[in-house]
Amino acid sequence: MIDLTTTPTSTSTPTSAGYAAAASAAVTSTNTTGTIGSDFQTFLEMLTVQMRNQDPLNPIDSTEYAAQLAAFSTVEQAVLTNDLLKSLAAQMGDSSMSQLAGWVGMEARTTAGAHFSGSPITLSPLTAKLADEAWLVVRDANGDEVQRQAIGLDGASFDWAGVDASGNPFDSGVYSFEVENRANGELLGMTPVESYADVVEAQIYDGTTLLVLEGGVRVLTTEVTALRRPA
Repeated sequence: MIDLTTTPTSTSTPTSAGYAAAASAAVTSTNTTGTIGSDFQTFLEMLTVQMRNQDPLNPIDSTEYAAQLAAFSTVEQAVLTNDLLKSLAAQMGDSSMSQLAGWVGMEARTTAGAHFSGSPITLSPLTAKLADEAWLVVRDANGDEVQRQAIGLDGASFDWAGVDASGNPFDSGVYSFEVENRANGELLGMTPVESYADVVEAQIYDGTTLLVLEGGVRVLTTEVTALRRPA
């Protein structure tokens, strides 16, 4: 015997609970513009379907409809606010870049090291208060020590000539500097040395403003302790 009984296919109409859930997701999902936009579109589609499929004999209650419109307004405001914040962030970035444009071509003092190309590099060492001797330690781009020389304890700035004990210049490249502090022959610790380097570019990377120094060294603007015009 052939069973001619058919099972009705049920169609679901978005309910107020489902609608509210979509609205809540749209409001709270503020991680990215894409997420907000996607949830917002879902919100609108569910509202449209609900309006089209409402029972003419039992239309949506005016109070419920007002609540839905309020939720609609909240979601729309969330999207617009996110766009506004992005616009403000872009304007602030442009402002920072325009202010830093004047830094390009200047010499910035940082502890990030400096590019040596034959000309002396001005160093500003920081020595420990308890030290009775201090040594300048110079390292190349690989972190290998290439020179060590005694310096004064007063912290006065001086020019590093970039030559070895025989007077031969070191290879061009980026060099870093630090002070080895000693007292009674015992190591107290290492302290940084600031050096001047030419600023060749200002960049915004992942929302952070960076300065590119000669030789490709990148530093945060907050790492710069002094600026001067090239000699």
